Amino acid sequence: MTNNESSVRVFTIEQANAMLPLVRAITADLVTLARDVVERRQRLASFAKRKATSAGDPYAEELASMQQAVADDTERLQEYIAELRRLGLEPKGALDGLVDFPSNVDGRPVYLCWKLGEAEVTHWHELDAGFAGRQSLVAGVAADGEQDFDSPAEHD
Repeated sequence: MTNNESSVRVFTIEQANAMLPLVRAITADLVTLARDVVERRQRLASFAKRKATSAGDPYAEELASMQQAVADDTERLQEYIAELRRLGLEPKGALDGLVDFPSNVDGRPVYLCWKLGEAEVTHWHELDAGFAGRQSLVAGVAADGEQDFDSPAEHD
């Protein structure tokens, strides 16, 4: 944790990579469920446009059940997001599996950036840059010898 922001956990590259098995499992569940919920919401919206339900509609009960299932799964999505946040991470894209790990480079806050499917954390970006501003950890360090991601010893 940083001295000035005790509520924000700061990760080194090694710490972020060590957490990936757990983060990968949570994120895989999150992405699968998020994609399913989006698809079901679209189908429900399409169905609702085509057919206005009335009190005598034999499908009204089934539609209500489907809507409740989507609502329940949306709540589960929020639980996955909350679980990642409890670990100190910033989930950024439920459909794509984007997760940021707060970190420091040259003494300033940045995010280590990981996406589901990547074997390890290999990118970072400025806090306001987002995924489009991702920079390679290897290229960034090689290109700028002064760039120094905090090591665990600096936080002890």
